[in-house]
Amino acid sequence: MRTDALAETLAEARAVLLDFDGPVCDVFAGLPASKVARELAQLVGTRDEGLGAKAAATDDPIEVLRIVHEADSALGQEVERALTAAEVRAVALAGKPTSGSVDMLAATREVGKPVAVVSNNSAECVREFLALHELSDYVMDIVGRPTEQPHLMKPNPHPLIQAAELLHVDVTACTLIGDSVTDIQAAHAAGATVIGYANKLHKAEAFAELRANAITDDMRSISDALLADQSY
Repeated sequence: MRTDALAETLAEARAVLLDFDGPVCDVFAGLPASKVARELAQLVGTRDEGLGAKAAATDDPIEVLRIVHEADSALGQEVERALTAAEVRAVALAGKPTSGSVDMLAATREVGKPVAVVSNNSAECVREFLALHELSDYVMDIVGRPTEQPHLMKPNPHPLIQAAELLHVDVTACTLIGDSVTDIQAAHAAGATVIGYANKLHKAEAFAELRANAITDDMRSISDALLADQSY
């Protein structure tokens, strides 16, 4: 699904910032997120029954981390270590990269646009997955979940700004490819452009309402647009 908006957004970007869970990997495909969240909530419950009950109300492991860290930073650090270990286990079971993502990474290299992964997942699990699938050489830098600072995760623009600095590119010259509302919000807050990867039906409408610069439901369309721009 190549659109003028997609082609224009990519043509104007000097670098690509890439969300991980969704655009590159379905992190919890083999180890369900709900199971990880439940394990984390049980861990919390052994330390603080009330906080454990609050954590058990969500099936999102990263939201468990936010809840616990806000209430008890020391316990939050313990939860973060457990979450990172679970993510590393999960990516080993996640299966192949997202359809079209390898083509997209190869295209960014061909057209000379550096890539940094910017994720609310741990940098450790991103490195593990990229190495497992021999994709490490396509990614110049990885900015994962800020250790002991979950408030700096997307939608905070901090990870995008950090990634752009590592790439030696102004963040406003970057485009972020992401599949969540928080990705769109973080890009806008940073002053970057953003391509919404609508891998579920309801997302395209949400991304349009948030004024994503471009929207696609196929990662391969991004490589197509990158390479088509080179042909002119």
